[in-house]
Amino acid sequence: MDAGPSAKADSLHEQEHIFPGNDPGGERPGFTPHRTSGGIVYGFTAAHPFQLESKRLAKFLLQASVVALGFGMNLHQVLQAGRSGFLYTAVSITLAMLIGLGFGYLLHVGKKSAFLISAGTAICGGSAIAAVGPIADASEEEMAISLGAVFILNSVALFLFPLLGHVFHMTQAQFGLWSALAIHDTSSVVGATAKYGPTALPIGTTIKLARALWIVPLSAVTAITLKSKARIQWPWFVLLFCLAALLNTLFPAFNPAFGALNHLGKIGLTVTLFLIGTGLNKETIRLVGARPLLQGLALWIIVGAGTLALILFNWIRV
Repeated sequence: MDAGPSAKADSLHEQEHIFPGNDPGGERPGFTPHRTSGGIVYGFTAAHPFQLESKRLAKFLLQASVVALGFGMNLHQVLQAGRSGFLYTAVSITLAMLIGLGFGYLLHVGKKSAFLISAGTAICGGSAIAAVGPIADASEEEMAISLGAVFILNSVALFLFPLLGHVFHMTQAQFGLWSALAIHDTSSVVGATAKYGPTALPIGTTIKLARALWIVPLSAVTAITLKSKARIQWPWFVLLFCLAALLNTLFPAFNPAFGALNHLGKIGLTVTLFLIGTGLNKETIRLVGARPLLQGLALWIIVGAGTLALILFNWIRV
Protein backbone atom coordinates (compact mmCIF):
# COMPACT_ATOMS: atom_id res chain seq x y z
CA MET A 1 0.00 0.00 0.00
CA ASP A 2 1.26 3.46 -0.87
CA ALA A 3 2.26 5.40 2.22
CA GLY A 4 1.20 8.71 0.67
CA PRO A 5 3.13 11.88 -0.17
CA SER A 6 3.47 13.02 3.44
CA ALA A 7 4.89 9.71 4.63
CA LYS A 8 7.22 9.58 1.65
CA ALA A 9 8.45 13.07 2.43
CA ASP A 10 9.09 12.08 6.05
CA SER A 11 10.92 8.96 4.88
CA LEU A 12 13.09 10.98 2.52
CA HIS A 13 13.83 13.50 5.27
CA GLU A 14 14.89 10.64 7.54
CA GLN A 15 17.17 9.21 4.87
CA GLU A 16 18.80 12.61 4.43
CA HIS A 17 19.69 12.57 8.15
CA ILE A 18 21.02 9.04 7.80
CA PHE A 19 23.53 10.08 5.16
CA PRO A 20 24.65 13.63 5.93
CA GLY A 21 25.87 15.78 3.10
CA ASN A 22 23.31 14.47 0.61
CA ASP A 23 21.49 17.71 0.01
CA PRO A 24 18.57 17.14 -2.36
CA GLY A 25 18.97 20.64 -3.63
CA GLY A 26 22.70 20.38 -4.00
CA GLU A 27 24.82 19.29 -6.90
CA ARG A 28 24.80 15.58 -7.64
CA PRO A 29 28.01 13.61 -7.85
CA GLY A 30 29.74 13.73 -11.22
CA PHE A 31 30.03 9.98 -11.83
CA THR A 32 27.00 9.52 -14.08
CA PRO A 33 26.38 7.01 -16.91
CA HIS A 34 27.59 9.63 -19.42
CA ARG A 35 31.16 8.91 -18.31
CA THR A 36 30.71 5.27 -19.22
CA SER A 37 29.07 6.14 -22.55
CA GLY A 38 32.17 8.17 -23.43
CA GLY A 39 34.31 5.14 -22.67
CA ILE A 40 32.05 2.87 -24.74
CA VAL A 41 32.27 5.22 -27.73
CA TYR A 42 36.05 5.11 -27.41
CA GLY A 43 36.03 1.30 -27.13
CA PHE A 44 34.00 0.87 -30.32
CA THR A 45 35.81 3.48 -32.40
CA ALA A 46 39.48 3.10 -31.44
CA ALA A 47 41.90 0.32 -30.59
CA HIS A 48 42.71 0.40 -26.88
CA PRO A 49 46.54 0.35 -26.57
CA PHE A 50 46.54 -0.48 -22.84
CA GLN A 51 43.49 -2.68 -22.34
CA LEU A 52 44.97 -4.98 -19.68
CA GLU A 53 46.46 -2.09 -17.74
CA SER A 54 43.14 -0.24 -18.00
CA LYS A 55 41.25 -3.18 -16.45
CA ARG A 56 43.69 -3.41 -13.56
CA LEU A 57 43.57 0.33 -12.94
CA ALA A 58 39.75 0.33 -13.08
CA LYS A 59 39.59 -2.44 -10.46
CA PHE A 60 41.97 -0.62 -8.11
CA LEU A 61 40.28 2.76 -8.61
CA LEU A 62 36.84 1.27 -7.99
CA GLN A 63 37.83 -0.27 -4.68
CA ALA A 64 39.81 2.77 -3.51
CA SER A 65 37.01 5.14 -4.52
CA VAL A 66 34.35 3.08 -2.72
CA VAL A 67 36.49 3.20 0.44
CA ALA A 68 36.77 6.99 0.05
CA LEU A 69 32.98 7.25 -0.24
CA GLY A 70 32.79 5.72 3.22
CA PHE A 71 34.22 8.95 4.66
CA GLY A 72 30.92 10.63 3.83
CA MET A 73 28.68 8.11 5.60
CA ASN A 74 27.53 7.35 9.15
CA LEU A 75 28.51 3.85 10.32
CA HIS A 76 25.38 3.25 12.42
CA GLN A 77 23.11 3.80 9.46
CA VAL A 78 25.42 1.92 7.09
CA LEU A 79 25.07 -1.14 9.34
CA GLN A 80 21.32 -0.61 9.59
CA ALA A 81 20.95 -0.51 5.80
CA GLY A 82 23.18 -3.57 5.46
CA ARG A 83 21.13 -5.54 7.99
CA SER A 84 17.83 -4.55 6.37
CA GLY A 85 19.00 -6.02 3.07
CA PHE A 86 20.44 -9.22 4.58
CA LEU A 87 17.40 -11.46 4.22
CA TYR A 88 16.58 -10.19 0.71
CA THR A 89 20.16 -10.81 -0.29
CA ALA A 90 20.33 -14.36 1.06
CA VAL A 91 17.09 -15.42 -0.61
CA SER A 92 17.78 -13.64 -3.91
CA ILE A 93 21.32 -15.05 -4.21
CA THR A 94 20.09 -18.61 -3.68
CA LEU A 95 17.25 -18.26 -6.18
CA ALA A 96 19.43 -16.49 -8.75
CA MET A 97 22.04 -19.25 -8.60
CA LEU A 98 19.46 -22.01 -9.03
CA ILE A 99 17.58 -20.27 -11.85
CA GLY A 100 20.83 -19.29 -13.58
CA LEU A 101 22.17 -22.85 -13.54
CA GLY A 102 18.81 -24.05 -14.87
CA PHE A 103 18.98 -21.60 -17.79
CA GLY A 104 22.56 -22.63 -18.46
CA TYR A 105 21.49 -26.28 -18.67
CA LEU A 106 18.56 -25.53 -20.99
CA LEU A 107 20.67 -23.36 -23.29
CA HIS A 108 23.61 -25.81 -23.33
CA VAL A 109 26.05 -23.27 -21.92
CA GLY A 110 29.26 -24.78 -20.54
CA LYS A 111 28.85 -25.80 -16.89
CA LYS A 112 31.59 -23.57 -15.55
CA SER A 113 30.60 -20.57 -17.67
CA ALA A 114 26.96 -21.01 -16.59
CA PHE A 115 28.04 -21.21 -12.94
CA LEU A 116 30.19 -18.09 -13.21
CA ILE A 117 27.51 -16.07 -15.01
CA SER A 118 25.02 -17.08 -12.31
CA ALA A 119 27.45 -16.12 -9.56
CA GLY A 120 28.18 -12.77 -11.22
CA THR A 121 24.47 -11.98 -11.54
CA ALA A 122 23.62 -13.20 -8.04
CA ILE A 123 26.31 -11.35 -6.11
CA CYS A 124 28.47 -8.61 -7.58
CA GLY A 125 29.41 -9.16 -11.19
CA GLY A 126 33.07 -9.32 -12.11
CA SER A 127 34.28 -9.42 -8.50
CA ALA A 128 32.35 -12.63 -7.82
CA ILE A 129 33.50 -14.22 -11.08
CA ALA A 130 37.13 -13.29 -10.41
CA ALA A 131 36.90 -14.77 -6.90
CA VAL A 132 35.06 -17.99 -7.71
CA GLY A 133 36.62 -18.72 -11.12
CA PRO A 134 39.99 -20.00 -9.86
CA ILE A 135 38.26 -22.14 -7.23
CA ALA A 136 36.08 -23.71 -9.94
CA ASP A 137 39.24 -24.22 -12.04
CA ALA A 138 37.72 -22.21 -14.90
CA SER A 139 39.83 -21.72 -18.01
CA GLU A 140 40.81 -18.29 -19.34
CA GLU A 141 38.20 -18.63 -22.08
CA GLU A 142 35.44 -19.52 -19.60
CA MET A 143 36.42 -16.58 -17.42
CA ALA A 144 36.45 -14.23 -20.42
CA ILE A 145 33.02 -15.40 -21.63
CA SER A 146 31.47 -15.03 -18.17
CA LEU A 147 33.02 -11.64 -17.51
CA GLY A 148 32.03 -10.42 -20.97
CA ALA A 149 28.39 -11.49 -20.60
CA VAL A 150 28.03 -9.84 -17.21
CA PHE A 151 29.89 -6.74 -18.36
CA ILE A 152 27.63 -6.16 -21.37
CA LEU A 153 24.47 -6.40 -19.24
CA ASN A 154 26.09 -4.31 -16.53
CA SER A 155 26.68 -1.50 -19.02
CA VAL A 156 23.06 -1.64 -20.18
CA ALA A 157 21.83 -1.43 -16.58
CA LEU A 158 23.76 1.75 -15.99
CA PHE A 159 21.61 3.57 -18.55
CA LEU A 160 18.36 1.59 -18.28
CA PHE A 161 17.76 1.54 -14.52
CA PRO A 162 17.51 5.31 -13.88
CA LEU A 163 15.05 5.56 -16.77
CA LEU A 164 12.89 2.74 -15.40
CA GLY A 165 13.08 4.21 -11.91
CA HIS A 166 11.46 7.41 -13.17
CA VAL A 167 8.91 5.48 -15.25
CA PHE A 168 7.74 3.61 -12.14
CA HIS A 169 7.98 6.74 -9.93
CA MET A 170 10.30 5.03 -7.46
CA THR A 171 11.48 6.89 -4.38
CA GLN A 172 15.22 7.24 -3.98
CA ALA A 173 15.24 4.64 -1.20
CA GLN A 174 13.36 2.18 -3.42
CA PHE A 175 15.68 2.80 -6.34
CA GLY A 176 18.80 2.41 -4.21
CA LEU A 177 17.55 -0.96 -2.92
CA TRP A 178 16.51 -2.14 -6.40
CA SER A 179 19.86 -1.18 -7.94
CA ALA A 180 21.80 -3.00 -5.22
CA LEU A 181 19.76 -6.18 -5.69
CA ALA A 182 19.50 -6.22 -9.48
CA ILE A 183 22.56 -4.51 -11.00
CA HIS A 184 25.66 -6.67 -11.32
CA ASP A 185 28.74 -4.59 -10.44
CA THR A 186 29.28 -2.09 -7.64
CA SER A 187 30.52 0.48 -10.17
CA SER A 188 27.24 0.50 -12.08
CA VAL A 189 25.21 0.55 -8.86
CA VAL A 190 27.13 3.67 -7.85
CA GLY A 191 26.74 5.23 -11.31
CA ALA A 192 23.02 4.52 -11.62
CA THR A 193 22.11 5.60 -8.09
CA ALA A 194 24.21 8.77 -8.37
CA LYS A 195 22.30 9.62 -11.52
CA TYR A 196 18.97 9.01 -9.77
CA GLY A 197 19.62 11.10 -6.67
CA PRO A 198 21.84 11.81 -3.66
CA THR A 199 19.81 9.66 -1.25
CA ALA A 200 19.71 6.64 -3.57
CA LEU A 201 23.51 6.61 -3.80
CA PRO A 202 24.49 5.68 -0.21
CA ILE A 203 21.60 3.23 0.15
CA GLY A 204 22.49 1.38 -3.04
CA THR A 205 26.22 1.43 -2.29
CA THR A 206 25.84 0.13 1.25
CA ILE A 207 23.50 -2.73 0.40
CA LYS A 208 25.62 -3.69 -2.61
CA LEU A 209 28.77 -3.83 -0.49
CA ALA A 210 26.97 -5.99 2.08
CA ARG A 211 26.02 -8.24 -0.84
CA ALA A 212 29.67 -8.44 -1.94
CA LEU A 213 30.55 -10.13 1.36
CA TRP A 214 28.61 -13.17 0.14
CA ILE A 215 31.57 -13.88 -2.15
CA VAL A 216 33.20 -15.55 0.85
CA PRO A 217 30.52 -18.18 1.69
CA LEU A 218 29.94 -18.88 -2.03
CA SER A 219 33.67 -19.41 -2.50
CA ALA A 220 33.80 -21.69 0.55
CA VAL A 221 30.85 -23.79 -0.65
CA THR A 222 32.38 -24.02 -4.12
CA ALA A 223 35.75 -25.09 -2.70
CA ILE A 224 34.16 -27.75 -0.48
CA THR A 225 31.96 -29.08 -3.27
CA LEU A 226 34.76 -29.26 -5.83
CA LYS A 227 37.44 -30.14 -3.24
CA SER A 228 39.48 -27.22 -4.45
CA LYS A 229 42.53 -25.94 -2.57
CA ALA A 230 42.54 -22.53 -4.26
CA ARG A 231 42.78 -19.59 -1.88
CA ILE A 232 39.50 -17.83 -1.05
CA GLN A 233 39.64 -14.10 -1.78
CA TRP A 234 38.24 -11.73 0.84
CA PRO A 235 36.65 -8.45 -0.36
CA TRP A 236 38.85 -6.36 1.96
CA PHE A 237 37.72 -3.07 0.43
CA VAL A 238 34.25 -3.60 1.95
CA LEU A 239 35.76 -3.75 5.44
CA LEU A 240 37.87 -0.66 4.70
CA PHE A 241 34.68 1.13 3.58
CA CYS A 242 33.15 0.36 6.99
CA LEU A 243 36.33 1.57 8.71
CA ALA A 244 36.11 4.87 6.81
CA ALA A 245 32.48 5.26 7.88
CA LEU A 246 33.51 4.48 11.49
CA LEU A 247 36.16 7.21 11.45
CA ASN A 248 33.69 9.69 9.98
CA THR A 249 31.20 8.82 12.73
CA LEU A 250 33.62 8.94 15.68
CA PHE A 251 35.64 12.01 14.71
CA PRO A 252 33.30 14.75 13.42
CA ALA A 253 36.05 17.33 14.00
CA PHE A 254 37.83 15.92 10.95
CA ASN A 255 34.80 16.40 8.69
CA PRO A 256 36.64 18.83 6.34
CA ALA A 257 39.38 16.27 5.71
CA PHE A 258 36.90 13.42 5.40
CA GLY A 259 34.84 15.53 3.00
CA ALA A 260 37.91 16.03 0.82
CA LEU A 261 38.55 12.27 0.75
CA ASN A 262 34.90 11.66 -0.11
CA HIS A 263 35.21 14.11 -3.00
CA LEU A 264 38.35 12.33 -4.23
CA GLY A 265 36.35 9.10 -4.19
CA LYS A 266 33.75 10.65 -6.48
CA ILE A 267 36.47 11.82 -8.87
CA GLY A 268 37.99 8.33 -8.84
CA LEU A 269 34.64 6.77 -9.69
CA THR A 270 34.26 9.16 -12.62
CA VAL A 271 37.54 7.88 -14.05
CA THR A 272 36.58 4.29 -13.19
CA LEU A 273 33.32 4.46 -15.15
CA PHE A 274 35.14 5.80 -18.20
CA LEU A 275 37.78 3.06 -18.01
CA ILE A 276 35.08 0.40 -17.64
CA GLY A 277 33.32 1.78 -20.71
CA THR A 278 36.47 1.45 -22.82
CA GLY A 279 36.45 -2.30 -22.17
CA LEU A 280 33.20 -2.84 -24.09
CA ASN A 281 33.91 -3.34 -27.79
CA LYS A 282 33.09 -5.56 -30.76
CA GLU A 283 35.59 -8.18 -29.65
CA THR A 284 33.88 -8.49 -26.25
CA ILE A 285 30.50 -9.14 -27.88
CA ARG A 286 31.99 -11.64 -30.37
CA LEU A 287 33.80 -13.57 -27.64
CA VAL A 288 30.76 -13.98 -25.40
CA GLY A 289 28.51 -15.53 -28.04
CA ALA A 290 24.74 -15.85 -28.14
CA ARG A 291 24.01 -18.61 -25.59
CA PRO A 292 25.94 -17.29 -22.57
CA LEU A 293 24.61 -13.80 -23.26
CA LEU A 294 21.06 -15.17 -23.52
CA GLN A 295 21.50 -17.05 -20.22
CA GLY A 296 22.73 -13.90 -18.50
CA LEU A 297 19.97 -11.78 -20.04
CA ALA A 298 17.16 -14.18 -19.08
CA LEU A 299 18.44 -14.48 -15.51
CA TRP A 300 18.92 -10.73 -15.21
CA ILE A 301 15.38 -10.01 -16.45
CA ILE A 302 13.92 -12.38 -13.85
CA VAL A 303 16.05 -10.94 -11.03
CA GLY A 304 15.36 -7.35 -12.08
CA ALA A 305 11.64 -7.75 -12.67
CA GLY A 306 11.12 -9.88 -9.57
CA THR A 307 12.87 -7.48 -7.18
CA LEU A 308 11.19 -4.50 -8.85
CA ALA A 309 7.74 -6.00 -8.24
CA LEU A 310 8.55 -6.84 -4.61
CA ILE A 311 9.77 -3.30 -3.97
CA LEU A 312 6.86 -1.57 -5.72
CA PHE A 313 4.36 -3.67 -3.75
CA ASN A 314 6.30 -2.71 -0.61
CA TRP A 315 7.05 -6.33 0.27
CA ILE A 316 10.72 -5.51 0.69
CA ARG A 317 12.05 -2.11 1.70
CA VAL A 318 14.91 -0.35 3.42
